[in-house]
Amino acid sequence: MAQQQREQWGTRAGFLLAAIGSAIGLGNIWRFPYVAYDNGGGAFLIPYLVALLTAGIPLLILEYTIGHRFRGSPPAAYRKLARPAEAIGWWQVLICFVIAAYYAVIIAWAVRFVGFSIGLQWGDDPAGFLFGDFLQVAESPGPISGYVTGVAVPLIAVWVITLGVLALGVQKGIEWANKIFIPMLVVLFGILVVRALFLPGAATGLDALFSPDWSAITSGGVWVAAYGQIFFSLSVGFGIMVTYASYLRRRADMTGSALVAGFANSSFEILAGIGVFATLGFMAVSANIPVGEVVESGIGLAFVAFPQIISQMPLGAVFGVLFFGSLVVAGLSSLISIVQVVVAAVMDRTGLSRVPTVLGVGGAVAIASIVLFPSDQGLYLLDVADHFINQYGIALAALVLVIVVSWVVRALPGMQKHANATSAVPLGRWWRITLGVITPVVLGWMMIDSLIAEFRENYGGYETWVVASLGWGVAIGAIVIGIILSLVPWKRRGAEGDESDVLEEGAR
Repeated sequence: MAQQQREQWGTRAGFLLAAIGSAIGLGNIWRFPYVAYDNGGGAFLIPYLVALLTAGIPLLILEYTIGHRFRGSPPAAYRKLARPAEAIGWWQVLICFVIAAYYAVIIAWAVRFVGFSIGLQWGDDPAGFLFGDFLQVAESPGPISGYVTGVAVPLIAVWVITLGVLALGVQKGIEWANKIFIPMLVVLFGILVVRALFLPGAATGLDALFSPDWSAITSGGVWVAAYGQIFFSLSVGFGIMVTYASYLRRRADMTGSALVAGFANSSFEILAGIGVFATLGFMAVSANIPVGEVVESGIGLAFVAFPQIISQMPLGAVFGVLFFGSLVVAGLSSLISIVQVVVAAVMDRTGLSRVPTVLGVGGAVAIASIVLFPSDQGLYLLDVADHFINQYGIALAALVLVIVVSWVVRALPGMQKHANATSAVPLGRWWRITLGVITPVVLGWMMIDSLIAEFRENYGGYETWVVASLGWGVAIGAIVIGIILSLVPWKRRGAEGDESDVLEEGAR
C-alpha cells in the first residue's frame, strides 16, 4: 500500500483557530460563570490563573508535542511513545465517541431555541416547555417509549454539517470552518455582552460575580474546582490536541501556540461570565430577589433561566437569537474536533482515506446519537453519561497519561527537547515539575474526592441500575474496549509505517 502523506494545516493561524474553537464550547458559557461565583467570585480568578499556568498550559504543550513529534492520532502517537500506552489512546477515542453522541443533541436544542426565541414560544413556563412540550421527557428512566421529531430533525442537520466539514479534510474543512466559526462567535457573543451590560441590574450581577471572597482561597475545594474547570474547558485529556498537533508543520511553535490557545479560552470564559451575570443581575433586580437565587449552570441556565430572562427584557427576541446562536457556533466547532479524533484514529489504524472513514465511523457516531438522544429517555442518558465520562473518562485519562509519560517511560526530557527545538518560548524545569508533580497530585485528589462523593450517594438521586448501566457501564466500558482495541495487531501502515512521516518531515 502506498504511503499517504499526512494532511497539514494551511497556516499557524488556522491551527490556532481550530484549537481555540475546540476549547471554547458550551462549558465556557454555562459552566465557568457558575463555578466562579460558587467558589469565591473575584477571588476565584487567582486559583484559576494558577491552575491555567501550572496544569492547563503545561498539559496543552505536552499534547501538542506528542502529536507533533509522533505525527499520529492518540493510539498511533502513544504507541510510538510506549507500546502499552496505545490503550490510553483508544480509551480517549472511545471517550470522544460517547461525548460526540450526546454533545450534538445539545447543539440541536440550541438550533431550535434560536427559532423559539423569535416568538418567545416557551411562554410563561420555560421549564415546562423544555422538559414537557419540547423534549417530552419521561417521568423516570426506563426503556425508550417515545421519539421526539422536533429534536431529531435539527440533530440530523447538525451531523450533516459536522460530517461535511470533516469530509473536506484538515485545510479545506476544519481550518476553513473555524475561520468562519470563531470570528462569528466573537461577534455574536460580543454583541450579546454589550447588550447585557446595558440592562437594568447588570451592575448588581457583575458585583455578585466579581466581589472577592478572599477566605475561599484557603479552601482546598476551591482549588480543586479551579483545576477541574481548566481541565474540562481546554480540551485536554481526550486526544483532541494530540490529533490537531499531528497536522502541524515541522517548524511549529508549540509553547507559543499553547499560550495563545490557553489565554484565548480563558478570556472567552471571563467574557461569558460578564455576559451571563449581567443578564442574571437584570433578572434578580426585576424580581426583587438576590442574585444567588437565580444563579444556575448547565442546561438549567441555558434553556430555562435564559428564556425566562429573554421574555422579560426589551428586544428579548434579538438577545435570544444571539445567545442561542452563540451556543450553536461554539458547539459546532467543538463537536468537529471531538469527532475528528475518532476519524483520525481509524484512518491511522486502517489506512483508509478520509471520506470513507468519515462516512463510516463518523456516520456510526451520528446514528448512535440520532437513535438514542431524541427520545423520551434522551435527557437521562445525556445527564448520567456526561457526568461519568467527564469525571472517570477525561480527567482519569489525563491522570493516567501524565503518570505514564512522567514516571513510567520518563519521556518528559525528550518532549521538552523536541518542543524547545522549534518554539519561541523555551520550556524549563518548571514544565517537568508541573507535569511530574503538580498535575498528577491535583488530578489524583480530584479522583479521590469525586469517588468518595460517588459512593456516598447515587449521582443525581438516580436508581442504582441507572447509575451502574448508563454511568459506570459507559465509563468502564470505554476503558475495557480501549484495552481490547490496543491488543489487535496493526498493519505496518498504521503503526511503524507512520514513522516515515516523522523522518520525511524532519528531512525537509
